[in-house]
Amino acid sequence: MFGTPDRSHPVRTDPTAHGRRQGPRVAPAVRARARALAGRLITRRIQRKGIDLSAMTFIPERSKVPLQRTGTDPVPKLAQLRATDPVHRLRFPFDFRVYLVTGHEQVRAVLADRTNYSNDIRHLLPGTGPGTGEDVGGLGFTDPPVHTRLRKIVTPEFTMRRLARLEPMIERIVAEQLDELAAAGPTADLARLLSFPVPFQTICALLGLDLDDRQAFARLGVQRFDATGGAAGAFGAVSEQRAFLFDAVARQRKEPGPGLIGQIIRDEGDLISDLDLAGLADGVFTGGYETTAGMISLSTMVLLRDPAHAELVRNGTRADVDRVVEELLRYLSVVQLAFPRFVKHDMELAGQPLRAGDVVLASLSGANRDPATAGADPDAFDPARVPTSGHLAFGHGIHRCIGAELARMELRIVLPALLRRFPDLALAVPAEQLAFRPLSFVYGLDELPVRLRAADAAA
Repeated sequence: MFGTPDRSHPVRTDPTAHGRRQGPRVAPAVRARARALAGRLITRRIQRKGIDLSAMTFIPERSKVPLQRTGTDPVPKLAQLRATDPVHRLRFPFDFRVYLVTGHEQVRAVLADRTNYSNDIRHLLPGTGPGTGEDVGGLGFTDPPVHTRLRKIVTPEFTMRRLARLEPMIERIVAEQLDELAAAGPTADLARLLSFPVPFQTICALLGLDLDDRQAFARLGVQRFDATGGAAGAFGAVSEQRAFLFDAVARQRKEPGPGLIGQIIRDEGDLISDLDLAGLADGVFTGGYETTAGMISLSTMVLLRDPAHAELVRNGTRADVDRVVEELLRYLSVVQLAFPRFVKHDMELAGQPLRAGDVVLASLSGANRDPATAGADPDAFDPARVPTSGHLAFGHGIHRCIGAELARMELRIVLPALLRRFPDLALAVPAEQLAFRPLSFVYGLDELPVRLRAADAAA
């Protein structure tokens, strides 16, 4: 009967076993082996068929460190990893191996290495859905020779000489937005009235895009970098934006416009596909406004902390402003992680064994706070800082941000103009009440309430 032992056979006992105490020692090992086996099977499947990243709705808690901040500072855990474990394995489910690199030297080495790493993400995307392998374009997720060919097409537009022609237009846009800011006083949202529209209008003019619904694109720009819901929401936003850009490319095939999209069509014709051109436009478009919008808001907030810093930008020389801008780029590092790298073959990085197919994430915010290169007190904002190596806010190597000089130009124009127009500019709420994006690949503020004195606003 059930529950009745068979007394016809002796009961075998293990002299080392003590009833229930055996279970806790055995079960975890069995579960660990089962997880490892399942992980290996899933990893092989990923390598063969891809994984639907667009369906991922969460990020494991222990893997959120590179995207977490306290105000403008990365969380202390990031500095701890940089000091003790600069190539740290993040804990993802099963055997999905992801490593976070935080030291400046290690990050720079990864970003410069074309031999051991790939940027091609298509093996991690499904064949259908909002983020497909065929839908991935642009420079950030491609390898040479495709990357080389595509980058060569757009590079001439972003040289300092070519960008100089945009300066009067940017100054005009800034002046118009400062007028709107003044009209909205005595308090106003600087993020909505200045930080977003300046780079947005600039990049639209550069590409030759006519976008009326700014609010929709502002929303999508935030969503595509937001990791609070995993990758699902981000891929949906990417899909919406790219659908618009595909439509713009299709229309300009018939009648090329005056901007960069039209110029590429005139120069390349059928040599560039709609997919590649839309990918290029998407990279320039999104990278050209969302990151700079974040920089304008956060930079303003940082400069308002110390009147001496604000004065240096307001009435300093061009060299003074340049120095402040470079320190702001290092200190804020609004792009928190570089494009993921995928290990091509078994290798080592700073003594850490890596396997083919492993994912390597380079922490730009971690690298830019490395005292080995930033110098003493790297968590302080110091315009007089003289680093031993340049910052990595724009990345490094062949995937370094192509719009770096445009972003610098916009910051050099907008920050002095803002502080001169409103010399008594101040936060309208206590700093601790500002709502920073909690988990975003591009850090920022969705709102920045500022106070304008009536006399200054009317000037």
